[in-house]
Amino acid sequence: MIQKLRIILDMIKFEHTIFALPFALISMLVAANGLPKPHIMLWILIAMVGARCAAMTFNRIADAKIDADNPRTASRAIPAGTVSKGAAWVFTIASALVFIFSAYKLNRLAFALSPIALAVLLTYSYSKRFTSLSHLWLGLSLGIAPVGAWIAVTGQFSFVSVALCAAVMLWTAGFDIIYSLQDLEIDRRVRLFSLPARIGPANALFVSRLFHACMVALLTWFGILSGLGAAYYAGVALVGLFLIYEQSLVSARDFSRVNTAFFTLNGCVSIGLLLFVVADIFL
Repeated sequence: MIQKLRIILDMIKFEHTIFALPFALISMLVAANGLPKPHIMLWILIAMVGARCAAMTFNRIADAKIDADNPRTASRAIPAGTVSKGAAWVFTIASALVFIFSAYKLNRLAFALSPIALAVLLTYSYSKRFTSLSHLWLGLSLGIAPVGAWIAVTGQFSFVSVALCAAVMLWTAGFDIIYSLQDLEIDRRVRLFSLPARIGPANALFVSRLFHACMVALLTWFGILSGLGAAYYAGVALVGLFLIYEQSLVSARDFSRVNTAFFTLNGCVSIGLLLFVVADIFL
């Protein structure tokens, strides 16, 4: 069972939790104006892990046939046969229940909204079959994490967290467009609606850069709404530099450095901004 769990965690790229989690923590710190009570932090972390595990495992189930036809993804656990769909379903349901229970332990509003959050997360897996807005759908799936963390701390909805949600949505959509360049020909062959497949890599990269520019603007707006200080804006400036470098690594004719642009730099974006928020609030 431990070996199967390790395979599943590798299949869903558990380490990619690093993308959304720092933004949830940013929202948590700003909402609490510091550290919330320990049990709130604990249940936010458990909820984040449960939600992402449920979403990613369901995505692997939904995409099993597509992954099997794609040389880049054919070695994933389900098409390769190292994990059965039944085991993946058990893990998905267990992760979803962990998420819902965590929301229940946080507060009434978080619990009431948890099925809606799950619906957004799970339906993303089918969005690329009928719309080129699938990149934004994925972005929203990560973007609701800051909204959820704010509700977890305060028990109330706030438009301040929506600014951070929108920033995360556009950031994620921008780097997902870059990531989808790897599957350009496969997407065209099986008629998936990725933006590079629909409008070409050059136009898709323009949209990606526009999204990332808007993300920096939204982060600035979030800082204004939250009353954050100079350290935060230094972090936003650093995020802008990371995104400029990320965009410079890929072009319409060269996709060879997509993985560096996707994982390394986006990890720097999320963790880097979190560190500057911590500095701003506590120092």
